[in-house]
Amino acid sequence: MIDKLLDLLAYNPEAPMLFNSGFFMFFFFFVLVFHYLFINYKRAKIVFLTIMSLYFYYKSSGLFFYLIIISSIIDYYAGLWIHQTEIHWKRKSLLFLSIVTNLGILGYFKYTNFFIDTINEIGAGNFDMMNIFLPVGVSFFTFQSMSYTFDIYRNKLNPEKNFLDFIFFVSFFPQLVAGPIVRASDFLPQIHKEPFITKEDIGKSIFLIVSGLFKKAVLADYISINFVDRVFEIPGRFTGVENLLAIYGYGLQIYCDFSGYSDMAIGLALMLGFRLPTNFDSPYQSASITEFWRRWHISLSSWLKDYLYIFGLGGNRKGNVRTYINLMLTMLLGGLWHGASWKFVFWGGLHGGFLAFEKMFNIPKWVNKNKLTRIVGIIITFHLVSFCWIFFRAQSFELGWGMLDQIFNNFQPAVFFQFVEGYSVVFVMIIIGYILHYIPRNIELRTSDYVGKMPLLGKVMLLVVIIWIVAQAKTADIQPFIYFQF
Repeated sequence: MIDKLLDLLAYNPEAPMLFNSGFFMFFFFFVLVFHYLFINYKRAKIVFLTIMSLYFYYKSSGLFFYLIIISSIIDYYAGLWIHQTEIHWKRKSLLFLSIVTNLGILGYFKYTNFFIDTINEIGAGNFDMMNIFLPVGVSFFTFQSMSYTFDIYRNKLNPEKNFLDFIFFVSFFPQLVAGPIVRASDFLPQIHKEPFITKEDIGKSIFLIVSGLFKKAVLADYISINFVDRVFEIPGRFTGVENLLAIYGYGLQIYCDFSGYSDMAIGLALMLGFRLPTNFDSPYQSASITEFWRRWHISLSSWLKDYLYIFGLGGNRKGNVRTYINLMLTMLLGGLWHGASWKFVFWGGLHGGFLAFEKMFNIPKWVNKNKLTRIVGIIITFHLVSFCWIFFRAQSFELGWGMLDQIFNNFQPAVFFQFVEGYSVVFVMIIIGYILHYIPRNIELRTSDYVGKMPLLGKVMLLVVIIWIVAQAKTADIQPFIYFQF
């Protein structure tokens, strides 16, 4: 009995901790109970939540939780020493130390084999690939920790005096492995305030958890397993219309998968009394690529804008040509952040080109002239984003171009009706997903308020119903979140 319990509590690389797993439900219930026991004892509460957060990461990536500790130690002391000195070269050196440490961690685990493969491909060497494990969410917690040092260097933040509070900020488990990327200026003050959780907060948190679970475990996983993955694996076996529908399906899948995680993360944090920033705002309602990046993965796009585009590259302060170059560089590096592959760089380059083009011709202003131009802008933007997703999802450039070839040279529109008949559940789920996405914001807010006003029994029943639906929709093992690989 004890051996089985220890096996359950130990890290299992075949079954990492996921929000949509049964083990996480027990884990969070345990955290929630003890959190409320400690709620009026700040130091005990922070110690407990920090230990639980590090354990959560241990269950996700094994002993690599030490990376969080190393990153936290470096950035905590770099921030203190930057604040304590006014000597420019010392401040810059300490900032450089923070950047090198965080990017060094990120670079080694995520990009070593990418660089080796690139060197081999161009014929500059014949090196063996290294057996390197990629810790879950390393791109997220390194960026979050590094932003703290940036803000102190820019005199926008005073350093945290207590190291325990700082490592809690870096390791807080709801958003640790897939965001949102939280700013220290938003999170650290919450640690020092008296805890308050209203009845409305509980209702909102349940609504977010339920909607996130539905998006991920019902919509995203079902259309992925039963249709999207099959087409992207061998697009040549399917007609152009099926490839196009798979692209639309993947656009919904990645949105539901990633925003579903963010919804659950925000909801779980709120139930613990911490407020995380919104990470998605109906991005496919955007009328331009510029607007899309204000609505999609908001915490990352704002991070890239503030720390790379403006602080690192100079933003738009050095003339139009330099502005376009800076936009392109930001998105190229943003693409590389998503994955160690040239296809991610290409995907980022496409978005960078669109952003520069829109800046050059002031497209965001033009598409918002009236309702008609906005509708046209939404349709065009949706398709630009969708076709860019091809190279984000496809396993290779060859497969990506193969999808486009099928769409433009082997479309066969009559197959659409066969698809509706053969993949009826998938088709219905895609339609439902997009309808829910395009529902006006005020309806979503009213629904959230309604859930908040429900009696406790009603909230519990809602959660039970969604769990039952998830169980019915499950067709395979629990699927990891897409952004865990980043």
